[in-house]
Amino acid sequence: MSVEPLASEFPVADEARWRALVEKGLKGKAFDSLVSTTADGLTIKPLYTAADAGFVLKARPAPGADLDRPWDLRAVCEHPDPARANAQVLADLTGGAQSVLLRLDPGGRAGAAAASQDDLARVLAGVYLELAPVALDAGWMGPDAANWLAVLAKGAPNAPLAFHLDPVTAFAQAGRSPGVVEGRLNAAAQTSARHAQAYPRMTAFLACGRAAHEAGGSGAQELGLMAASAVSYLRSMVDEAGMEVRDALGRIVLGVSVDGDVLASIARLRAARAIWARLAEIAGAPAAPCRIEARSSDRMLARRDAWTNLLRLTAAGFAAGVGGADAVVLAPFTRPLGLPSDLARRQARNIQLVLMEEAGLGRVADPAGGAWALEDLTGQTARAGWEQFQRIEADGGVFEALRKGRLQAEVAALRDARLADIAERRTPLLGVTTFPPVREDPIAVDPAPDKAPERPYDLAAAGEDSRCEPLTPLRWSAAFEETDQ
Repeated sequence: MSVEPLASEFPVADEARWRALVEKGLKGKAFDSLVSTTADGLTIKPLYTAADAGFVLKARPAPGADLDRPWDLRAVCEHPDPARANAQVLADLTGGAQSVLLRLDPGGRAGAAAASQDDLARVLAGVYLELAPVALDAGWMGPDAANWLAVLAKGAPNAPLAFHLDPVTAFAQAGRSPGVVEGRLNAAAQTSARHAQAYPRMTAFLACGRAAHEAGGSGAQELGLMAASAVSYLRSMVDEAGMEVRDALGRIVLGVSVDGDVLASIARLRAARAIWARLAEIAGAPAAPCRIEARSSDRMLARRDAWTNLLRLTAAGFAAGVGGADAVVLAPFTRPLGLPSDLARRQARNIQLVLMEEAGLGRVADPAGGAWALEDLTGQTARAGWEQFQRIEADGGVFEALRKGRLQAEVAALRDARLADIAERRTPLLGVTTFPPVREDPIAVDPAPDKAPERPYDLAAAGEDSRCEPLTPLRWSAAFEETDQ
């Protein structure tokens, strides 16, 4: 049986022919009108050729061992009541999640009310820590929470604990630290060193630029803050806690935000991997593993017509899978409305299950690799993120840079420009400024406790509190939504 090449019957569609047709369709408008720029000033062209593929990601994500479950499906739990939080953790793990991200807040306002080892034990009752990884999000309470988790995992040395210590994000978002912030960083580094030998698979720090992203910043600002955080954590573990460089690098996880802009999110993930490879090379450990946790953006979620959040979250999950994230956290689609119902939590899991098991996103490693447009965008994003990182280092490092406020001012400028674009309809918000619903039926959420449970916990520390201009989280749609639901 012979195979005839069908393409030979068609004329070669070279770039000159394509441009001629496009210019005819533009009817006198300049060809450059089709070229767009991002918030970082990166160029997006309407057509790419092999000549544009100057950047090729060297340290590409490796294919997953399980093609049907190529990444860690991580469910987020933040119910204030410890008993209810435990029920949700168990439901997530039996419903398809591989791990959980547990938010803790002794005040019960932004997470499970836990302020002791016993409280954490109640939240994690029935969870086998060597089988189901637990990642923490405990803010300034992080070192203590890490100690509690390590004790609960005693007897399971292979437990892949994820302490997610992240004093940079805590400081940047709050604008204040209990005591001197460098002391908080040192305490986190000492905690990492103390548990490193007992738990060889443990990761200690989460280096991310989420504070810049959720405050309205650009991809480059997020990546620059991520890289500066990673360097700060590495220095602290090596210089203050005496860890070896290679071991310290292995204890850091990168955090990257993903949103409804699929191509930009894919490029951001791949750029984060390129930046990490360069940092590891400079540190003298070029083979250091790169682990990335991708979280869906809260700023993209809408309160009005919240069902449209399912579209945004699906796009974010797709980008995370294609971009090579090792763990993916998707928020429940009702997050702007209150505590998520069982339906919203199930949807957050099922979006990822469909992407993995039905769409088969794990069957190709780095599917964006070799795509001229994405290779070019990855290169531009990586260079812009590295430039931001260098500026933060020139300001004296991440904490000193936050004190000086340059980054916050630049984030605010981009935030205001984006809000103006939304107000003028240049940037549409589906379900809010574009195709808003005529009538909305209430969407069920989990009722909050009449009184948030509180646990006594003292955050006081020696020295005067460090302060900076906060990077306050926002939602793009908040200013354009009706207040009644």
